[in-house]
Amino acid sequence: MKTLTSLSVLFCLSATISTAQDAPIIHDAEYYILEAQNAEQWAADNAEVDQLLEDFRSSNDGKPPNIINILIDDIGFGDLGIPELNAVRGYSTPHINAFSDEAMRMVRMYTEPSCTPTRVAMMTGRLPVRMGMGDTTVDIAGFGLPADEVTLAEILSDAGYATVHVGKWHMGDIPEAWPHNQGFDWAGFPVHQQGQLTIYNDDAIKEQVSVGISDFDDRFVLDDFFRPDPAAMVTGLEAERGGLAREVDMTAGERWTAEKYDEMNQRYQDQTLEKMRELAGGEAPFFLQYWPLIPLDNTRAGRSGPQSPNGGLYVDKMQQLDSWLGDIFNEMEALGLADNTIVIVMGDNGHFTKYSPQSGFTPMVFAGGKGDVSEGGIRVDSFIRWPGMIEADGIVGDIVHVSDLYTTLARFAGAESGIPRDRLVDGVDQSSLLLLGETKGRRDHLIVYSVHTPRAVIKDQLKLRIPGAGESAILADFFDVYRDTHDKYPVSTEVGAWGGQEFVRILGRHLKRKEKYPDIEPARGVPYEGIENLRPETEAAVEAFLLKQSSVGR
Repeated sequence: MKTLTSLSVLFCLSATISTAQDAPIIHDAEYYILEAQNAEQWAADNAEVDQLLEDFRSSNDGKPPNIINILIDDIGFGDLGIPELNAVRGYSTPHINAFSDEAMRMVRMYTEPSCTPTRVAMMTGRLPVRMGMGDTTVDIAGFGLPADEVTLAEILSDAGYATVHVGKWHMGDIPEAWPHNQGFDWAGFPVHQQGQLTIYNDDAIKEQVSVGISDFDDRFVLDDFFRPDPAAMVTGLEAERGGLAREVDMTAGERWTAEKYDEMNQRYQDQTLEKMRELAGGEAPFFLQYWPLIPLDNTRAGRSGPQSPNGGLYVDKMQQLDSWLGDIFNEMEALGLADNTIVIVMGDNGHFTKYSPQSGFTPMVFAGGKGDVSEGGIRVDSFIRWPGMIEADGIVGDIVHVSDLYTTLARFAGAESGIPRDRLVDGVDQSSLLLLGETKGRRDHLIVYSVHTPRAVIKDQLKLRIPGAGESAILADFFDVYRDTHDKYPVSTEVGAWGGQEFVRILGRHLKRKEKYPDIEPARGVPYEGIENLRPETEAAVEAFLLKQSSVGR
C-alpha cells in the first residue's frame, strides 16, 4: 500500500508537471497586445515552421540540428561582415565576412549594455534585472546566477543534447553560477573577465593600463585589502557536470601576465576545436558554446599575430580571432557538420569607448558604446547560418533581442517544452522570422535597462530616453533610429505630442507585470567554493573579502 501510494504521488506530480509545461510560456504585457492582433497569422506561420523543422529532422536521421554559439566581446555594429567597412577602419575579417555571405544578418539585434547582463539574457531568456544580474563585476564579489534559473544548456541537455562551454562566462564567482552546474557536460572558463585578465595584470600595470595598484610608493597605504591582486584571484577553471572545478595553468606564487593571458586564449581556441571533434564523433546532437576573450587585449607585452594598418590593440586581435573562427568553420566542413549545424556569430554589446582610440575601435554606424543605452551600446553585429533552412546572405530588419535566442533555439531543437512556465520569460520565439523571412518577427519593443533601472523604451523605429528621477517628463528625448543613428537629434515634440503617453503606458504595463512576477535577488555565497585546488594566496583573498563583508555587521 505504501509503495502504491508513493507511485500515485509520483504519477500525480509527473502529470502536474507535464500539464504545467504544456501551458503557454508567460511573457511580458506587450507580447499579448501583438498576439491579439496577429494570432491567426502566427498560427499559420507556426504550422509552416513545424513542417520545415520536421522535414529537416527527417533528412537528418531524425535528429535536431547541432548548435554552435559564438559570442564576441565588445564589438560595435558594422565591425564584422562588411568588407567595405573593414576597409574604412583599416583591418580585415575575411573569414567572418565569408561566413556572413552564407548567413542571415539580424540588423536590429539588441543586447544588454554590458557583458554579464547580455550573457544572462542569452542563457536564461530573461532580462537580467529579473534575478539581480544586471551589473558587471570584475573582482571577487560573492554572487552569481541562481541555480533555479533554467538555462538554455539545461533545456537542450534534457532534450538529449551533449553540451560544452568554452571561454568567457562571467556570471558569478560562486559554484552554482558556473557552467558545469548550469547544464553543461564540460566547461573550460575563466571565473572573472578581462578586467582581471588583461586590464590589471602585472604587464598592464607596468604599461599604465591600470594605475594605482602596485606602481607607486605605498608607504602611506594602511588598508592592504583595498587593492585586488589579480594573480591571487582564480583565473581559469575546468570542470565536468556537477563535479568539483580545478584551476589550470597557475601554480602557487605564480604571477598573472600578458603571456598567461595569451596562453589562455590559445587554450580556449584549441579546446573548442578539440571538443567539436569529440562531439562530432558522438551520437547525440550537440550544443557547443565558444565565448572568446579576445579581441580584448590591453597591453603591447609579448604581442604577436596579425597586424593591420589600423594597429589598434583590439583590432589586431580581432584579425587573429577572425583567423581562429576561419579554422573552426573549415573544421566544420572537414567533419561534415556544416549542413546540420546552426552557427551564431554575434557581439555582446558595443565598443568599450573608454579605450578609444587606442583599441582601434570607435563608434561607427551608431554612436555610443558599452555601458550606454544608445544604439551604439546595445546594437550589435549578429549572424545566423543554417544551410537550406535560413536564407543565405539574407537580412531581416525586425527587432530581435538577445533573449529571443533562448526561446528560438529551444524551438529549433524541439525542446521548447523545457522552457519554464512558472516565471516570466522575456525571449520570444523568432523561428518564423528566421525561417520564413523579414516581417515575420514577434517583437516590436524593448525595455532597456542600465543595471536595475529602465533607461529607454524602444517601439518600432522610435526610442524614448527615460528622464531621470526629478527630471520633467516634458524634457524627455525621443529619437527616430532610422533617421538618427547617433541618438543626436531629438524629435521630442513631433513624437511626444501624440506618443508620449503611449510610451509611458508601455513602461507602466511592464512595471505592473513585474508586480505580478517580481524580480528576485542573485544567488549569494562564498567565492570560489567548489574548487579543489585553491592556491594559498587565493584562500587569503577570500578571507579578506569575507572580513570586509563582516565589517558591516559589527
